[in-house]
Amino acid sequence: MAVTIDPRPTYFGDRMVVTGTYGASDAAIDLSSLLASIDFAALTPFDIVSDNRVEDGSAGDGSDLAPFISPEFATVAAGATSIAVNAAGFATTNQGGTFIAIGRRS
Repeated sequence: MAVTIDPRPTYFGDRMVVTGTYGASDAAIDLSSLLASIDFAALTPFDIVSDNRVEDGSAGDGSDLAPFISPEFATVAAGATSIAVNAAGFATTNQGGTFIAIGRRS
């Protein structure tokens, strides 16, 4: 699934709100055609990775492993026009989901 941008963004002043979806294989969401910079970005994964296990007690032998829920998250470098999709915790793959970004219009 490739990044899909919703066709009706919202504008307020010189800012724009962009929403859409991204796939599990997408490592970045490029919004350079719409935004000059991104002020805020958030991801809502379709699912979360909960099959990871971490040591929950003092046994240290793996007998008290507990699930570690690790949703993916967004990061944006200062002045950037793309959102990096990061796998959190021990997750090695992303799940895909929806995104929202607020930024300065191009």
